[in-house]
Amino acid sequence: MKNLKNEKSHVLIALFPGQGQINPCLHFSKQLINLGIGVTLTMSLSAFSKILKLPNVEGLSFAPFSDGYDGKFQLSSADDFHILTDYSDYFKNCDAKDKITKLPGLPPLSPIDFPSFVFDDVDSSNWTVKSIKRQIEMLSSEENPRVLVNTFDALEFDALRILKHVTMVGIGPSIPSTFLDDNTFRADMIEISLKNYMNWLNSKDKGSVIYIAFGSYSEISSQLMEEIGHGLLKCGRPFLWVIREGQDGDKMEENLSSKDELEKQGKIVSWCSQVEVLKHPSVGCFLTHCGWNSTLESIASKNDVRVNVSEGGIVERDEFNRCITIVMGDGEEGEELKRNVKKWSDLAKEAMKENGTSSVNLKAFANEILLGHNE
Repeated sequence: MKNLKNEKSHVLIALFPGQGQINPCLHFSKQLINLGIGVTLTMSLSAFSKILKLPNVEGLSFAPFSDGYDGKFQLSSADDFHILTDYSDYFKNCDAKDKITKLPGLPPLSPIDFPSFVFDDVDSSNWTVKSIKRQIEMLSSEENPRVLVNTFDALEFDALRILKHVTMVGIGPSIPSTFLDDNTFRADMIEISLKNYMNWLNSKDKGSVIYIAFGSYSEISSQLMEEIGHGLLKCGRPFLWVIREGQDGDKMEENLSSKDELEKQGKIVSWCSQVEVLKHPSVGCFLTHCGWNSTLESIASKNDVRVNVSEGGIVERDEFNRCITIVMGDGEEGEELKRNVKKWSDLAKEAMKENGTSSVNLKAFANEILLGHNE
């Protein structure tokens, strides 16, 4: 990218057509606009047409394009989403459950620290694999490329600096601004009625509710749903569980053997505003699929739950109960988790303040690359 000396800088941001991309990119756009840089957001018309209300902000414009599926875009199943990794063959051939892997810039990792798709077969003709390969090839061909990363220095200081030929710049967390200031700068592709669960949350004690959600795309098996359900019954705490409708609009919760008992203890919804839920005082922990948006949002707000997987690849009900009891309980381990949550929440918010590391990093990038001068 050439320096734009003595000209007003304008940036084009291309979004993947998914809910999880929209609000982080809007937050990033807001940061750029605050630096005096105009922003145009572009995405496929099929996704753009689903956004219910666009924010009206000076310096921000939208330019949707046709992708050939206008008005009839359908999300693929989770099976169609894979990530290319150079370490996939290593894990497929690794039988030891306690095998420790050491990667540059990261702490020692065991198999549980990696997403499950690392162990899956990756089809080299998959469009996602091709796209990632093209990006890697493009970065390899450039001289001193710079990549803006949705993280912050305190969280991943070493990892951001491990690649010698790529300069990675932490400018996050790019999460909905309600975690930092307000909730007015956002857009949603799905209409959400807050009344059906916010009143319910309002009736619960502070820190008493378990929130369960597995993102916009991931699908979980009926067996795993059963284990989660029975784990919730075992712990006996109120919960808000997001179970998305199936591809054909099926209510997946109808297949739960313990559905009636669960509905007496908690609430099951097909979708919700995760932002509103996570900042609600009654929510005490977050059971998540560990998507990056959810991870950053949990860092900024609540305890999240990590569970161990059985030999069959399923998290069993007793394990859910054990982990939830630790996180929600008053024991020393739970108290240590709460202290750790506060520490990282404070660091995340600090990074996004005017003189925080992420704000300073982005300002330096904008001054040098976009505005053509250094400070």
